[in-house]
Amino acid sequence: MKVSRRDILRATAAGAVAAGTSSLPMSIFAASNRTIKVGMNIPMTGDYAPWGLPGLYGCQIVADDINAAGGVDIGGQKHKIEIVSYDHAYDIEKAVQGYKKMVSEDDAEMVMMLGGATVGAVMPWGERKDVFTTTLLCSDITPETEHLVATCESHPLYVVTGVEWLAKNHPGAKTAVIVTNNDVEYGLQAAATFQAAFEVAGIEVVDMNLHGFDVTDFAPIVSSVLAKNPDIFCMATSFYTTPLMEQLYHQGFKGKVISTTLDYHEEIIAKTSEDFVNGTIHQFPSFDDPKLNDKGINFPDPGGFDKEYRKRHPNDWSAVSWEYPAIMLNWLEGAKAAGSTDSNKVLKALLGNPNPEFVFGGGKWWGKELWGRDNVVIGRWPVVVIEGGKTRIKEFASVSDWLDKHSDVLIKYMKSHGLRTVS
Repeated sequence: MKVSRRDILRATAAGAVAAGTSSLPMSIFAASNRTIKVGMNIPMTGDYAPWGLPGLYGCQIVADDINAAGGVDIGGQKHKIEIVSYDHAYDIEKAVQGYKKMVSEDDAEMVMMLGGATVGAVMPWGERKDVFTTTLLCSDITPETEHLVATCESHPLYVVTGVEWLAKNHPGAKTAVIVTNNDVEYGLQAAATFQAAFEVAGIEVVDMNLHGFDVTDFAPIVSSVLAKNPDIFCMATSFYTTPLMEQLYHQGFKGKVISTTLDYHEEIIAKTSEDFVNGTIHQFPSFDDPKLNDKGINFPDPGGFDKEYRKRHPNDWSAVSWEYPAIMLNWLEGAKAAGSTDSNKVLKALLGNPNPEFVFGGGKWWGKELWGRDNVVIGRWPVVVIEGGKTRIKEFASVSDWLDKHSDVLIKYMKSHGLRTVS
């Protein structure tokens, strides 16, 4: 039987009133003596911390709300949620250590991870142990990773929607440059996808700088590509959005800026100006955005979540603040549908639903064409623009529609960068 997030919300709404609570509406059941341990093997310190720690904060808010409402019913038993976390600081050895500890010692029922090399390192053991594992990087999926799924973020596939919107709303922008880090996991994956999206949109990439992580002065890089007089400056999935934006500001760039994300954009505004940052296009909304109340959104009370998050952690919102909680909710839906927390049963329940309830709607399983397994949920994704110093959703666009028409272009650019594909 399919159990949707909407079913969870209905049960919660009634129970929350009975319990006298008014926080995020999740699930409401009688008091529970059982506990589900949800693992988060993520970077909480170091350079990658902004893509780990804020997600832990978000999961704790959602877990607190579930527990305050009485827990979640799985297989006729009431369970509360406990978050078990481990900081691997994006170190492979620590990631393996933390992963095994969560499963063998902490009894985590599932493990959420950021993605990349740390996921590749843990999955051989995870597959032997049938560990339900999640990633934010769908390029981690391989034909061998049966128990690895990407149910929320489909990095970098969704960036095609931002380019589509840019081309539609700024038809005079015909040339672009791309500047980003040259790592396989983030930079090259995103650069290839932006190249494919630009080609489909009829935008010419006139220069590209894929730099290492040892760069300390971005002035020469920015001045070099701006010498080509581009209409668009693309940062792809850069770790250096702030210094790049500073250089664009100081060097007087007047064109359009597009990026995968623009975390901590308030800091960029403080170092440049609000007028300069306004108009920047990226893909990650704030959850106080009114459009997240529209029909088809599958995240409970986004505004309430945003308010509580910023109350507890006023300076720590990032792209992953809502993503890990959304993944946890996906897993809970699978467990409810399966009537069990057994990894194989939950996986079967989730994959058995051809139209999974993706956080922004329109979900379907994908990935076999590119990575060998349909273990990635793609759906609608928001295109956001900075307006008045705030991120505001302009539209939701279909990732799957673009891929249905243009996956061959994407594969071409993935191969041009030496990235793994099965096609």
